[in-house]
Amino acid sequence: MSTDLAAQYDASAIKVLKGLEGVRHRPAMYIGGTQADGYHHLFKEILDNSVDEALAGYATEIITTLHPDGSITVEDNGRGIPVDIMPEEGKPAVEIIYTVLHAGGKFEEGAYKVSGGLHGVGASVVNALAEYTRVEVFRDGKHYLIEFSRGEVTKPLTQIGTAKGKRGTRVTFLPDATIFDPGLKFEASRIRNRLREVSFLVAGLRLVFKDEVHQKEEVFFDKGGVASFAKFLAEGEEALYEKPVLLQGEVDVVSVEVGLIHTKGYSNQLVSYANMIPTKDGGTHISGFKTAYTRAINAYAKKAGLVKGDLEPTGDDLLEGVSCVISVKIPQPQFEGQTKGKLLNPEAGTAVSKVVYEKLTDWLEENPRAAKLIYEKAQRAAQAREAARKARELVRRKDALESDELPGKLADCQSEDPAEAELFIVEGDSAGGSAKQGRDRRFQAILPLRGKILNVEKAGLGKALKNAEVRAMVAAIGAGIDSNVEEAHFNLEDLRYHKIIIMTDADVDGSHIRTLLLTFFYRYMRPILEGGYLYIAQPPLYRLQVGGGKNAKVQYLFNDEALKEAIAKLPERTSYEVQRFKGLGEMNPEQLWETTMDPAKRVLKQVTMEDALYANEIFEALMGQDVAPRREFIEENARFAQLDV
Repeated sequence: MSTDLAAQYDASAIKVLKGLEGVRHRPAMYIGGTQADGYHHLFKEILDNSVDEALAGYATEIITTLHPDGSITVEDNGRGIPVDIMPEEGKPAVEIIYTVLHAGGKFEEGAYKVSGGLHGVGASVVNALAEYTRVEVFRDGKHYLIEFSRGEVTKPLTQIGTAKGKRGTRVTFLPDATIFDPGLKFEASRIRNRLREVSFLVAGLRLVFKDEVHQKEEVFFDKGGVASFAKFLAEGEEALYEKPVLLQGEVDVVSVEVGLIHTKGYSNQLVSYANMIPTKDGGTHISGFKTAYTRAINAYAKKAGLVKGDLEPTGDDLLEGVSCVISVKIPQPQFEGQTKGKLLNPEAGTAVSKVVYEKLTDWLEENPRAAKLIYEKAQRAAQAREAARKARELVRRKDALESDELPGKLADCQSEDPAEAELFIVEGDSAGGSAKQGRDRRFQAILPLRGKILNVEKAGLGKALKNAEVRAMVAAIGAGIDSNVEEAHFNLEDLRYHKIIIMTDADVDGSHIRTLLLTFFYRYMRPILEGGYLYIAQPPLYRLQVGGGKNAKVQYLFNDEALKEAIAKLPERTSYEVQRFKGLGEMNPEQLWETTMDPAKRVLKQVTMEDALYANEIFEALMGQDVAPRREFIEENARFAQLDV
């Protein structure tokens, strides 16, 4: 058998992917995946090129336009991509940049002092994964155009007119629907969020967003930099002092800017960037900040005589309620992967640590009242952490069903392997009863909740832990709870189920309960979202039965549009019956299993941390203390509401 296999493996089995074929064959290697994150990463790559022009001092404005056909345009007033012929290639530079991997102006030190696009694959990857790409260059008084489709040139570089005083680059592209998940489109909220970020990070840069889909135009412009950004992140929370703190400096070739503000809130937000690129997975600059921040405050507290009692605040205690933006600019950033999620440069950590320790120490000494408030809040956080430690005792057990600390209504599964175990968090006893009867008890556990859980956005950790439904979830899930997610308090290795599925009714109350649960997970079990362990069940809204008796055919449908389409496809005079499921409790166990719980047939939506900043903004607006943002959201979106009547 081995001889036959060896005979099959010869030169004919080797395939060479030419040009950009490799990108189209394995897009996830370059943009992280073909879901919504990867889709929007294309926009970020093109935007980053324009931002680099601004960082280099050549662009002052970037205009982004979202078109009704799903395409998007990014235009800057920078120098314009070079259009002259590259002698070694015999082709215009703009064509090489968009068709050849690892080609760009960011490898040579003279073109850009700092840049996020050092891999030289951004423009070409976007081009490879786009149905079409149009690149217009305004340079040397001339207007040039070159067009591509799926990485191939469809219209060579041509001068189509004069620049008429303009300069810069305009790129329009439409992602290839054959590459990405069906139905994906650019989301205005994500685009808006990225433009807002950039406006804070590049103070003085004007960013315009023209949303032709919703017929809106917005301008993002800010001179306050990362300090303003930190204050923006803390909107809706009461600050401990008036003005946000700005810590900035330069160590060797690394420029450091840190903006932070302390609030009375319970969670922290640490947002980091390297050369304007969001580093959602952190890196050396985050580590350097945390070390220096903790050291500076502890040193000041001891010097000022603020330390009291035996319970000392940890680094996470000191960060409770902090909104912080960390931005570094470094000539040669080293990222983990093309999506640039984590910064690896050790010199960045050293620079941030030095600047933060020195500047924060100075600020604390100059602001003793604010320093005292910060440390006292950290001491209260330490007390809450101790309460969280006690909460961990809820999840220590040999057998979930033998522990009287665990929720009595939990119907646990037989499997002890978290990788195959599932926990359904179900709305109400009635639906819980059907789910318990319809489940596969080998690997599916059921936890019914009684009504709406506590709104943890308005409550602190102490109140949250006193709530019976919250305690039930903490006990059942088994990983612990903590607002700052320190390993000693929350450990994913103790997670008892690798699929936690929120299963609520397909009505307004069900949506409200689902939102409350998502808020809870976002605030106090965020690693579960980041790890991809949280899901939302998709129960059908309708049951369509065509015919009767043994020949009856049953179809389950999830919304009104799907029902209309299904009925429209039926032959004339066909008898059918429609049953509307207003709640899960109306389904019998067999129906609930067949439609919502059977792994072979069900539809689950995975909850991910696609954009933590945007998610935080929505949670604060909808669930926070401040009424004004909630009213504004309702006024803007009420026309989209689908209410039960």
